[in-house]
Amino acid sequence: EGRLVESGGGWVRPGSSRTLSCTASGLTFDDYAIGWFRQAPGKEREGVSCISGSGGKYYVGSVKGRFSISRDNARNTVYLQMSNLKLDDTAVYYCAAYWPGFDRMDKCFSHDYDYWGQGTQVTVSS
Repeated sequence: EGRLVESGGGWVRPGSSRTLSCTASGLTFDDYAIGWFRQAPGKEREGVSCISGSGGKYYVGSVKGRFSISRDNARNTVYLQMSNLKLDDTAVYYCAAYWPGFDRMDKCFSHDYDYWGQGTQVTVSS
């Protein structure tokens, strides 16, 4: 059974940076695409970014140029580097995994993922 654990959340000031990590266990990591989603209070969960097993990447428009996704398959970990954080980036951030995802990204921003983490809170506030 696959398991995902997010870490790195916390309180940050507007304009600052933060890196989130998503570490997987119990699955053949390279075969899975990993997505980052977020859910702000009173809003629906939205896709932020995703990365295929082979390294293809997508970003939602609101984070392009500010967020960067990467993966270290040797460590079963995906990172979301967030910079120039804005108040609107405040949310619970979740990572998720779907298979097959080595070179497929068609489900990137769907919610049809096989495994979900529990989430990590990011609060952007002055």
